[in-house]
Amino acid sequence: MNILGISAFYHDSAAAFVRDGEIVAAAQEERFTRKKHDNQFPSNAVEYCLQAGGLTPEQLDYVVFYEKPLLKFERLLETYIAYAPRGFKQFLMGMPLWLHHKLYLPREMDKALQKRYKGPYVFTEHHESHAASAFFPSPFEEAAILTMDGVGEWATASFGTGRDNKIELTHVMHFPHSLGLLYSAFTYFTGFRVNSGEYKMMGLAPYGEPKYRDLILEKLIDLKEDGSFGLNMSYLPYCHKTVMTGAKFEKLFGAPARRPESPLTQREMDIAASIQAVTEEIMLRAVRHVHHQTEMNNLVLAGGVALNCVGNGRILREGPFDNIWIQPAAGDAGCALGAALFVWYQLLDNERRVEGHDKQQGSLLGPAYSDEQIREYLDTAGAKYDVYADEEELISKVADLIDEGKIIGWFQGQMEFGPRALGSRSIIGDARNEKMQSIMNRKIKFRESFRPFAPCVLREDVSDYFEMQAEQDSPYMLLVAALQRDKRLPLEARLDSLKGLDKLKTKRSVVPAITHVDYSARIQTVDAERHPKFHSLISQFKQKTGCSVIINTSFNIRGEPIVCSPEHAYRCFMATNMDVLVMENQLLYKEEQPQAKQHEVDEYMAQFELD
Repeated sequence: MNILGISAFYHDSAAAFVRDGEIVAAAQEERFTRKKHDNQFPSNAVEYCLQAGGLTPEQLDYVVFYEKPLLKFERLLETYIAYAPRGFKQFLMGMPLWLHHKLYLPREMDKALQKRYKGPYVFTEHHESHAASAFFPSPFEEAAILTMDGVGEWATASFGTGRDNKIELTHVMHFPHSLGLLYSAFTYFTGFRVNSGEYKMMGLAPYGEPKYRDLILEKLIDLKEDGSFGLNMSYLPYCHKTVMTGAKFEKLFGAPARRPESPLTQREMDIAASIQAVTEEIMLRAVRHVHHQTEMNNLVLAGGVALNCVGNGRILREGPFDNIWIQPAAGDAGCALGAALFVWYQLLDNERRVEGHDKQQGSLLGPAYSDEQIREYLDTAGAKYDVYADEEELISKVADLIDEGKIIGWFQGQMEFGPRALGSRSIIGDARNEKMQSIMNRKIKFRESFRPFAPCVLREDVSDYFEMQAEQDSPYMLLVAALQRDKRLPLEARLDSLKGLDKLKTKRSVVPAITHVDYSARIQTVDAERHPKFHSLISQFKQKTGCSVIINTSFNIRGEPIVCSPEHAYRCFMATNMDVLVMENQLLYKEEQPQAKQHEVDEYMAQFELD
């Protein structure tokens, strides 16, 4: 049975295809259109899913949309009426999209499927889709489920249980009280873009002190012991305005919101640290309550808040659950997958088999390109490249290049589904190089130098470098752990005296390029089952250097989605100061390419330049 899941029209549209319960393909629309967080109907992603499944629209049995649009429309109308006439401008801005597209979703889906699909359209609830995406691919026969995000129809958080082939959500928190929206309000206030800058604020938090934590808990949020809360909406105008914070919020924190692209101050760092501390407290309280209510040993997570990997790390270390599993595409993109799985298991009552590992297939669910396709494009572009018929020879060469300090674009196999690059569309480098974080941020990614990079580490060596259990699995880069003390440098006293971005100027460990200022790192473990070629590369690097950790960051530049095709990869390679590009078994050197040049860092980035 063929089931197509779709998410669209809010944030990060996507499509996913499931055949007889097996995940065949999934991709975000942004990867094809090159428009970051593209929220239009995912026509390109739908087309890819059909191609990957080798079928036509007529062969689909079900098409399922990730939320109930009429229920969401009800919430929007009730909110507009409740705040009228203050929300009239927001009402005028939002209605055209609803009247032309969202209220006529079967028509939009008919169009994407060339009017050739004749089966039923199914609409799940938003948090049902999140919950299904978390539980059904998980490695657990039964688990507690916790979802937390901005808002779906009415729900902003939910919890319940999953057993065998059924999920049940028993408790729900409603709009406007939302942890996701509260975090986004602080993202907006610190000068970052809502729905994409939350990662930046989380990365900024360790540079500050949580000085405003108590103020937030006193004035903005009434937090209960079970993790539920009510927000003081007099400070948060997002129900009736197009902005997340206003004058009263600014007065509370003693200054206006930071203008985007303006210099960061210690205040923004302290605010980021404060809301991060509050978020972690809410997540921990909620998890403890869910454990108390469900009495289960396993926990699965989804929703945008589940991408807060610092909070996830604390849940794993300090929470009451023995095991946790987090949907790699935890945001709305993952709802397309969850909706499809919900139909297969929940509605059609098909058997679910658990085999000791998750069913996400490493989240490598996007397009792949053959050597022939890659060479065809490179020839058209006039690129110069070397072909390696022997894969071991290629891997040995790339390991040498990393050891020499080269920055490498790594384009292999199927593209990742979700926001993280996991070794298929990655930029990689030497984690031992103390200048690498600054170089890669400023000269490759063209972004702020405070942004941390994630390490890739051989799963068999993870506990040698990080405070994790032996061979503990973290394949999706969704957990933060501290560096082992024997890998740190004895500089704690000196570090305690540094403030703000000055903390960047001190080498903190034997792998400084992936060690954040608080000695933490967002871990990706690499195993031979999910990533055989990537595992071989890191193993070869370890054999040559004694180090089994490298840098892994997404193959894109600031403001653009992760690359999908050979054309995207080559263009990104030529538009940055990357040294080498490896696409399957083709290796390219920057200095050999026609019209190759060094790219300058703009003035905004210059404020982060290190001595």
